Amino acid sequence: MPRAVDTHHTEDRLRRFEAIADTGLAHLREEDVLKELLDRVRDVLEADTATVLLLDNTGQQLVAAASSGLEEEVRQGVRVRVGEGFAGRVATELKPYAIEDVNSETVVNPLLWRKGLRGLVGVPLLAEGELLGILHVGTLRKRVFDDEEIHWLHLVADRIAVSLRSQLTSSDRNAAATLQRSLLPVQLPSISGLDLASRYVPGERLGTSGDWYDVFTLPSGRVCMVIGDVVGRGLSAAMIMGRLRTILRASSLDREDPSEILTKLDRYARHFESDIMATIACGVWEPSLERVHLSLAGHLTPVFAPVGEESRLVTEVPVDAPIGVSSTTQKRHTVTVEVPYGAALLFYTDGLVERRDRPLDDGLRQLCETVRAGPAETLCAEVMSKLVGVNSPSDDIAILAAHRQAPETPSELRFEVDATPESLAEVRSQLRRWLPNVGASEDDTADLLIAVGEAVANSIEHAYGPHGGKVALGLEVHDAEVEITVSDTGTWRSPRGTHRGRGMQLMRQLCDELTVEHDETGTHVRLRKRFSEDESA
Repeated sequence: MPRAVDTHHTEDRLRRFEAIADTGLAHLREEDVLKELLDRVRDVLEADTATVLLLDNTGQQLVAAASSGLEEEVRQGVRVRVGEGFAGRVATELKPYAIEDVNSETVVNPLLWRKGLRGLVGVPLLAEGELLGILHVGTLRKRVFDDEEIHWLHLVADRIAVSLRSQLTSSDRNAAATLQRSLLPVQLPSISGLDLASRYVPGERLGTSGDWYDVFTLPSGRVCMVIGDVVGRGLSAAMIMGRLRTILRASSLDREDPSEILTKLDRYARHFESDIMATIACGVWEPSLERVHLSLAGHLTPVFAPVGEESRLVTEVPVDAPIGVSSTTQKRHTVTVEVPYGAALLFYTDGLVERRDRPLDDGLRQLCETVRAGPAETLCAEVMSKLVGVNSPSDDIAILAAHRQAPETPSELRFEVDATPESLAEVRSQLRRWLPNVGASEDDTADLLIAVGEAVANSIEHAYGPHGGKVALGLEVHDAEVEITVSDTGTWRSPRGTHRGRGMQLMRQLCDELTVEHDETGTHVRLRKRFSEDESA
């Protein structure tokens, strides 16, 4: 008889092992493996229910995710707070726990005692020491689970944890990569006088990070360029990156000082985003592009490269506290850098210069030796070639380069804009960049901004119907006199309302000559103004 008992015991152990090691599981989809394992648990242990609860993103609650025999627990979205009741105790103590009396005092989920369960045993789901959730098994009859059964249940939990970690990691990685791609600019904006280029390279086998960059124009005609790095990896870092990017854009609409933009962003992060940290470098270019205002929130210092001079770190910019960790009493700083024609400015994240086998200062020194004034695309290519080369980066790398271009035809400027009110900002920006370079004084520039703005606004309002159109501008300078043409291809509607026509009066007062022509091709407004002799550049 003892031999017969041993044989039965051996066969039973073998059956249990095969239940979780069966190669047939490998052919199932990840989402089907969990359900199949729970069915096998019920069969092997002759139990009535087998359920998995997973830890939510807050780490505070267990949520019913899959069940065999107690499917309503999943369908009703049962939640159990960690530390409370039977399931919460397993999650807190990270060890098996069994009860032989299921009631309102021993469990917090009423479905369990309403189901008629008498006994429960639970084990934690652990992957590399990290709690993913718990597995519990229930019976409708009184039942004591022995040590060998609990040990086997541990093996099942390990198998489930591996499957879950693989599934969660794959889903998070795909979602994070998709989100990050959607947030990085597909194409940098085209800005007259500012040549832009960028690179982003993910770190080898590290998954998606929170590295990001952005460039956008503001209603004032200024240009904001920013680069940042959210501490952390995966979907969480990518989601935080997306929210910070959105809030930064919104904060810049009514602020021109980058330190104020970062202060607003920091207030948002400390109030709404607990336990995050991000470093950011923010630069706001004046419409003329002659100066850029810089502020750093814990980020590495940009590299500045004037024509014919050695590149240097912009060390005069103080490195303030990162986003999310500063106190309300800390004041952020802004430093203004003069940017002559031809100069370049490079933003970058730490993956470009940090290496485990060398000091950070060596990486910064190599970067400064590599950066040279010139086209932004060439600059990015040279930096990646010298600092990355053929090696796979161990960390994510993002770089953003800006090169201030000299006008190709200084005495002439031609461009067109959409016939929408939003285009007036682009018109003003173009004029602010071009007029001072062809001899206009500050007073001349101010007069022409108003006069040309009125001409463009008239085309926007009167030339087109709901389908809109284009407004073309042509500017030429000869002998300290500028001639500006504002043309559209629409059919003008008569002014509506009283007190109209003041725009024409302004244009006549601010310019030396005004002519308006209507023909079959559209309307053409021509303005002439002689520059002030005593203030011309």
